[in-house]
Amino acid sequence: MSDTTKPLSLNVPEPGCRPGDTPDFSDFEIPRAGEVLRPPVDVAADDIRDMAFSIVRVLNKEGQAVGEWAGAMTPDELRTGLRHMLTLRAFDKRMLMAQRQGKTSFYMQHLGEEAISCAFARALRPGDMNFPTYRQAGLLVAVDYPMLTMMNQIYSNADDPLHGRQLPIMYTSKEHGFFSISGNLGTQFVQSVGWAMASAISGDTKIAAGWIGDGSTAESDFHAAMVFASTYKAPVVLNIVNNQWAISTFQGIARGGVGTFAARGHGFGIPSLRVDGNDYLAVHAVAKWAAERARLGLGPTLIEYVTYRAGGHSSSDDPSAYRSGEEASAWPLGDPIERLKQHLITIGEWSDERHTQAEAEIMDGVIATQKQAESVGTLGDGKAPSPRDMFEGVYETMPPHLIRQRQQAGY
Repeated sequence: MSDTTKPLSLNVPEPGCRPGDTPDFSDFEIPRAGEVLRPPVDVAADDIRDMAFSIVRVLNKEGQAVGEWAGAMTPDELRTGLRHMLTLRAFDKRMLMAQRQGKTSFYMQHLGEEAISCAFARALRPGDMNFPTYRQAGLLVAVDYPMLTMMNQIYSNADDPLHGRQLPIMYTSKEHGFFSISGNLGTQFVQSVGWAMASAISGDTKIAAGWIGDGSTAESDFHAAMVFASTYKAPVVLNIVNNQWAISTFQGIARGGVGTFAARGHGFGIPSLRVDGNDYLAVHAVAKWAAERARLGLGPTLIEYVTYRAGGHSSSDDPSAYRSGEEASAWPLGDPIERLKQHLITIGEWSDERHTQAEAEIMDGVIATQKQAESVGTLGDGKAPSPRDMFEGVYETMPPHLIRQRQQAGY
């Protein structure tokens, strides 16, 4: 008979590897590329429950695209995708360096996660709306949003379209389907569902895409969004980027008792699946499938992208304090850029020489754009937005008390 007089205790999940430990991903089950079948677009959620526990993969170890999810992209489209990822990585490198040099106060990079946003963007249509977190700048890069404008926003200079009123990297562009980033994570999931519902109510054809990280799925906004999306069959693609780490806690803290984040969709009756987030072809194929479901009025799809945050959470973070320094290199799904590069070489559409040349050309372009942005101004140097701007855009019509405050400030 069990002893019911013992003091109660709680379970505190622990990551498998801490600083100084040897990374071990031996218990991470990775299906073979092409093994997960592509279901009909109108499949019922109950008929693909197992997909929430497997991983859709297209690229195998030899760089070949295999299985039913393959074949949707031309070599030209793949080369364009590779350039987008190379651009985002070069952009990250220069902007993180600029932060270290004191030219901006803050930066967040996408190292190891470039395929997710860059490939997803190519699955949408003009007018569709993303509700991103701060690690989906590839959504802008892949639709040719001006990099100069992104840099001006990071530097909060006089040409910053947001006039210094947003934290660096919190971009916004309605024209490019990129809703304003919020530092309060989780809010964008609810907003994406509401926007999708409004699109349907108005009889429009545009869909929405919500983005959230593994850590933020523990927020109540995640569950509220899932309820409304499932109840009203909102035309929305709900994306969970599982990069294994929140700010400093591993994904097991937020995942709770379920085996995967995608499995959370089961309780809401939402078709849910996992995809290799470091496989550009797999991300694009699954995104196209989910977007088609939304356009056909078949409701939401929940996608978990399995990836790894190779860098720090932000420029303010030191990941060596909570994880092994060798963990990123041991990550079994590899590097998204190297994998797409190898695929293009395998099919005879790329080469090491062309790759080296492309990297150099892209970096030269990024540096030239950076010099142009810095000629306007950086943090504490050059032209800055007018303090008058802080009073604008708060209300549609400025109320008397703000007018008085602006006058008192001398503007």
